[in-house]
Amino acid sequence: MSGKKLRCGVIGLGMGRGHIEGYNSHAQAEVVAIADPDAKRLEEFGAKYNIAPEHRYADAEKMLKKEKLDVVSIATPNKFHQPLALAAFKAGCHVLCEKPMAMNAAQGRQMLAAAKKAKRRLMINFSYRFRPASMDLKRQVESGVLGNIYFARTVWHRRRGMPGFGGWFGQKELAGGGPLIDLGVHRLDLALWLMGYPKPVWVMGSTYSAIAGPLAAKEKKKFDVEDLAVGLVKFANGATLEVEASWAANIKEKEHQQTRLLGDRGGLLQYNLNEGYEYEAEMYLEREGCQCDLKLRGSTTKTPSAYYHFIDSIVTGQPHIATGEEGLIVMELLDAIYQSAATGEPVRIR
Repeated sequence: MSGKKLRCGVIGLGMGRGHIEGYNSHAQAEVVAIADPDAKRLEEFGAKYNIAPEHRYADAEKMLKKEKLDVVSIATPNKFHQPLALAAFKAGCHVLCEKPMAMNAAQGRQMLAAAKKAKRRLMINFSYRFRPASMDLKRQVESGVLGNIYFARTVWHRRRGMPGFGGWFGQKELAGGGPLIDLGVHRLDLALWLMGYPKPVWVMGSTYSAIAGPLAAKEKKKFDVEDLAVGLVKFANGATLEVEASWAANIKEKEHQQTRLLGDRGGLLQYNLNEGYEYEAEMYLEREGCQCDLKLRGSTTKTPSAYYHFIDSIVTGQPHIATGEEGLIVMELLDAIYQSAATGEPVRIR
């Protein structure tokens, strides 16, 4: 594909602002329409990104019907991912959907079926893959330096970090869950991606609301999701993965993120620096009878954003990563963790 720029639309101007800038950074893409029910956001970001008033929509489905777009980003509360994706595929668009893919795996399967029927792409914005430390680690793992990976642990804890407390993030009807579906989804995908997305066979999980629940009741805020979740996943190849996520936990750090993989030839650790959003990675190996610790200092290979990568894949006709199929596996695991937490029993994955 060449010449004509891809016409892009973005639905949701909270997270969607990054989508606009990401698409516009590619020479063969341009955001030409935006949608959000918030009139102030429409005016502010329409002006900022030079989108004319007639291409700003309060109604996203109206935008999809009218604008004849090539690519659409869905960056709304989780409840609206599936219906908007189905509408976008019906309109002939490729779709980049924010994580999580949907409210549950059943909706995710509907999205995949619609994409296949429309012969359009579906990518999930697992943005933590698209960081230099993550890409560097992926290349190392694929080189075989870790050998057979048999255990992983992936964590995102916050001491106190409940997004928009009292807003849609804390409402199961709109979000589908709490920090597991908000934060844990990123760390879960990152670990699975580094492991090569092995086939899960069973899951155990627990959820808690020891801090946010009482606080919400005291402040009369609506909050009916967990503030901490933990899951244990067993794979067909014998490997095990532990995932933890919290918005409120009595820990030292304000923000604590780690992903650790153990293999029979080496191990790796990715972690955040200074309780923030910069990352480093290390590997732990044995060489000539010596234990060696290696810190990855970064490569000369530029890491594209998820948005740039999606456009480039469409333009060049190459496969994209963070596929809808992988998004569905993550969704199935999230469903299983929540189901296990509710029943107190392990859950088999079909």
